[in-house]
Amino acid sequence: MVHLSVVVPCFNEAEVIDAFHTALLSVLEPTGQTFEICYVDDGSSDSTLGRLRQFATDDPRVRFTSFSRNFGKEPAMLAGLRMTAGDAVVLLDADLQHPPELIPRMLELHSSGYDQVIAQRDRTGEGAVRSALSRAYYRLVRRCMDVEVVDGAGDFRLLSRRAVDSVLSLPETNRFSKGIFSWIGFDSISFTYQNVERVAGESKWGGRRLLNYGVDGLLSFNSRPLRLAIHTGLCLFLSGCLYAGWIIVNDVINGVDTPGYTTLLTTIVALCGIQLATLGVIGEYVGRIYHESKRRPHYVVRETDNRPAAPLPAGPGLEPTTGSQPAP
Repeated sequence: MVHLSVVVPCFNEAEVIDAFHTALLSVLEPTGQTFEICYVDDGSSDSTLGRLRQFATDDPRVRFTSFSRNFGKEPAMLAGLRMTAGDAVVLLDADLQHPPELIPRMLELHSSGYDQVIAQRDRTGEGAVRSALSRAYYRLVRRCMDVEVVDGAGDFRLLSRRAVDSVLSLPETNRFSKGIFSWIGFDSISFTYQNVERVAGESKWGGRRLLNYGVDGLLSFNSRPLRLAIHTGLCLFLSGCLYAGWIIVNDVINGVDTPGYTTLLTTIVALCGIQLATLGVIGEYVGRIYHESKRRPHYVVRETDNRPAAPLPAGPGLEPTTGSQPAP
């Protein structure tokens, strides 16, 4: 029986994966608990997969799954959770920005009855612009989303087995794990740790990718942008009625004036901009419905040495039978 499973998504982490694996084992072995390490290679183009094969060959407690291409971190975390068999599951990145030495503290808090133990990073050493934008985003999220997402609370956390099973029971294709972890509920506790720089390699989260991830978060757990479009339309309609009433009264009292070109042009441009923005919001939701309706798998497995303890239920994202093969 496995007490602890550790899920580690990887994408082009060849420069740091050896140091990470050594650090992780040095933390897990002294705990005295049985554990497994589940690596997920998200279509790396460097030697990451080769290192994972070697780890699995050298240590039976290590297993891995490799995607046919880069599908993203969300599918990688989902695949890792499906690999696990432990009573508790820890999610962390392979770049050592999630310090493995915090795992014993997570286990201690979990033993007190918490289903989620969240390691919440501070923003020490982060750029002023990025920090300000991040805080503004989380303030917006707290106002708009139907779930609570805390600033600094990322994927680095411990989940109980029933929390993991609840996450795996959600079938949506467009996944935003921070929101999902909050949505499932259960007793949670968090603690803060100091932000750590990458040991090697480069961050895979550039500005554009962060922006897209933020938009996914806003749209995945609420329909308020659509409601905002309705409210904006109603406000413009009322404003138009008031303006029309003012024009009629002015014409009755003072006679007909020559129409104002500037006023007309400004009104047309403003209305067109609002209409296009509203259509964009509606189109984003329709696109998500379209993707969900196709029920494509979340990922395709190229290679794995994972042996599930029991058959997984049918649903989107399961590894195709023809796309998975044992590691050589």
